[in-house]
Amino acid sequence: MSIDRRGFLALTGLGTAGLFAAQQTPRPMPPEHGPAPNAAPPPFELDEITVGELQEGLRSGRFTARKLAEAYLGRIEAIDKRGPAINAVIEINPDALAIADAADRAPASGPLHGIPVLIKDNIETADRMRTSAGSLALADSIAAHDSGVAKKLRQAGAVIIGKTNLSEWANFRSTHSTSGWSGRGGQTRNPYVLDRNPCGSSSGTGAGIAANLAAVGVGTETDGSVVCPSSASGLVGIKPTLGLISGAGIIPIAHSQDTAGPMCRTVTDAAILLGALAEKPADFTKSLDRDGLKGARIGVARKFFGFNDATDAVMKEAIAAIKHLGATIVDPADMATTGKYDDSELDVLLYEFKTDINKYLAGLGLNVKTRTLADLIKFNEENRDREMPFFGQELFERAQKKGPLTDEKYQKALAKNHTMSRTEGIDAVIRKHKLDALIAPTGGPVWPTDLINGDHFTGGYSTPSAVAGYAHVTVPAGQAFGLPVGISFFAGAWSEPKLIRFAYAFEQETKARRKPAFLPSIRLGGVA
Repeated sequence: MSIDRRGFLALTGLGTAGLFAAQQTPRPMPPEHGPAPNAAPPPFELDEITVGELQEGLRSGRFTARKLAEAYLGRIEAIDKRGPAINAVIEINPDALAIADAADRAPASGPLHGIPVLIKDNIETADRMRTSAGSLALADSIAAHDSGVAKKLRQAGAVIIGKTNLSEWANFRSTHSTSGWSGRGGQTRNPYVLDRNPCGSSSGTGAGIAANLAAVGVGTETDGSVVCPSSASGLVGIKPTLGLISGAGIIPIAHSQDTAGPMCRTVTDAAILLGALAEKPADFTKSLDRDGLKGARIGVARKFFGFNDATDAVMKEAIAAIKHLGATIVDPADMATTGKYDDSELDVLLYEFKTDINKYLAGLGLNVKTRTLADLIKFNEENRDREMPFFGQELFERAQKKGPLTDEKYQKALAKNHTMSRTEGIDAVIRKHKLDALIAPTGGPVWPTDLINGDHFTGGYSTPSAVAGYAHVTVPAGQAFGLPVGISFFAGAWSEPKLIRFAYAFEQETKARRKPAFLPSIRLGGVA
């Protein structure tokens, strides 16, 4: 199937219900289900609080880890499951309060000591929570070992209070999927406008952190699934260089692109979380410089503009702010290869998914009955009413037909991807214009959730950085019709320090993030 850049993300949006949901699996949201009532959430003491403020509160005795965990668990029950019911959290950690109590008894052990964190439900935790990728096929799957991400969070002292809903199988099941929907978790809503989509596949993490259901969150990305939901929910998202964060214990799509990444309300929090997650010791807070854009050469990737007038207006102001901060703007600075490797990207993902998911499933506990991709396809057919009421599994079926990774077609496609995205793509344009980084709109105001027709993504940036395995940071740039719009800063491999520096300077100058309003819908002529 030939699909262009916009079509690819519309089809995939890749990632690489009540309390204690492990005991009661939520059912899919029926197609007639409308937006929740416009009930303003109750006041919340920790609203928009930062990791630094929480750390200071713990040191001073204003907070305890238990009180923080209780507060966020209460917030989840109050607004995630009742009203406005954004449905971001798929499962609460039944041991969260015990972990918080242990943190209160112990000396500070790391940069996230006592800090409540939410992680996506494709990241393994060796506890009583499930790791299901939102699928009923893995609804009883309990990991034998912590993922690399979970290990790092525990070492940093974090309290993992729960797991977030996601686009099922990180949005790699159907060509007509709806981002934020899973068979196990139902549909996640965008906290800014409830009938709008949260974007995928780290939709629950994006919506949950935007709504202050935890201090910080972790998502995963294969192509767009950290940065798109971050943009859609007014967050800072970091898609790191492939290999900076361990991929062990994450339910896979494709090893050549999958990575976890921070999703936070501020650049500072994202830098702290990235340092905690990194495989090698790193302190990204050293890059937090208000003058960080002074003297930088920033290229404008114009080919990713033009899909929405309101988004272009936000970006025009963003570029003016970057210039005001002392950067030299090079406009345009486009990659000659944009859109020329969409088909080969999908081919690589299909090949790698078959190999990687078969290996993953084969290593699960004996209580999991689906041991191969073929088993998953069969399970979905046998449970069509629960797993496929709105869309099918065409990507699963296409992947099942692929051969091994020794196939010449796979190897040629992978080589093409790396040449087009790296050597002749990001690297080439940076070298040609002597740039420090490039910018583009991460995405525009998100589309209404449509379970009947699926996603209709309009445009934005993610693919070159995702395919190259290079660093990419999105930060709030403004709003259009009451919906957030993010700006992407991206460059080559291991460029996280300078991208964080640029993003922080931009954030501090513009202060563009706005809290979600939990509005029911948008009316013509303005926000409802």
